[in-house]
Amino acid sequence: MSAPAAVQPAARPSVPRYWMDREGILGPVMLLPVVVYIVALVGFPLVLALIYSFSDVTVGDQTINWVGFETFSQAMANPTFRLALRNTLLFTLISQIVVLVLGNILALVLSADFPGKRLVRFLILLPWTTPIALGVIGWLWLLDGLYSPIDALLRMIGLLGPDTLFGPGRNMLWLAQPDTAQISVVLVHVWRTLPLATVILLAGLTAIPQDLRDAANVDGAGFFRQLVYIRIPLLLPIMAVAVLYGIVFTFTDMTVVYLLTRGGPPVDSTQVLASWAYFKGIEGGNLAEGAATAVFLFPALAGVAALMLRMARRAETN
Repeated sequence: MSAPAAVQPAARPSVPRYWMDREGILGPVMLLPVVVYIVALVGFPLVLALIYSFSDVTVGDQTINWVGFETFSQAMANPTFRLALRNTLLFTLISQIVVLVLGNILALVLSADFPGKRLVRFLILLPWTTPIALGVIGWLWLLDGLYSPIDALLRMIGLLGPDTLFGPGRNMLWLAQPDTAQISVVLVHVWRTLPLATVILLAGLTAIPQDLRDAANVDGAGFFRQLVYIRIPLLLPIMAVAVLYGIVFTFTDMTVVYLLTRGGPPVDSTQVLASWAYFKGIEGGNLAEGAATAVFLFPALAGVAALMLRMARRAETN
C-alpha cells in the first residue's frame, strides 16, 4: 500500500506589504483628484450661484442679503430675459433637428466603404476638436459684411446681385440684420455639434448585427425599408443620447453669441440665456440677477436630460 499523501496546509491569504497596495485605500486615493476637480470647478460655483440668486448682491455691494425669490421675479419680469429664453429654445430646437437629420445622413455615408474614408472622417470630426472660440472667430470672417467668402461664392454662381434669388445687394450682411444673424447663430451651432452626433450615430450603426442586415437583404428589403424598420428603431436610444449632448452644449453656450453678434443686431435680437446672464451679472454688475438667470438653466436642463434618458430607456425595452 502506498503511503498516504501529506496534508498540505491551507494557503494563507497574502497581505499587501504597502498601504498603497490595499484596494480599499488605493481606490479612494485615485478618485480624490477627480472629486477635488468637480467640487472646485462645478460644485463650488454652483453653490455660490445659488446663494447669489437668492440675494441682492451686486459688484458694488457684495453683502449677501437674503431676498428669497424676489431676484428670480425681477429676472423673469425683464423683457430681455423672455426674449433670451425664446431664442435659447428656438436655436436649440432648430439646430438639433438639423443635426439629427444631417448626422444620420453622414453616419450612413461613413458606414460604407469608399476610398479616403478615414480622411473624410477626420475632416468631419475636425470642427469638434477645434476650440469653439477659435472656430467662431473663423465664422466671423466667413460672415463678414464686406469681405465674406460666402457672399463672393453666391455672387459667382449668380445667387446674389441684381435680379437674383437673394436680392440686389452685393453682400448679404449676415450679422447686420436680425433674421440673418439668427440664421448665422444656428448655422454655427450646427457646425459645432454635428461631428459629435455623427460619431455617436456611426457607432450605433456599426453595432447593428450583420446577421440582421443579411436577413433583410435575403428577404428583399430595400434601403428605405431597412432604414424605417431596422436602422431607425435600433438607433432611437443612440439618437436620444446624441440629441441630449447637443441640447446641453447648445443650451448652455454663450461663446457663439458673445463673439459673433454680442446679442444683436439690433439690441438683443440674438440674445440667449447664457450670454444674458454674463452681460447682466458681469458686465452689468448685478451679480444676483445674473446668477438667477444662470441658475434658471439648471432645472430646464435637468428636465430635458430626464426626459431624453427616459425615452432612450423606453426605446431599449421596446
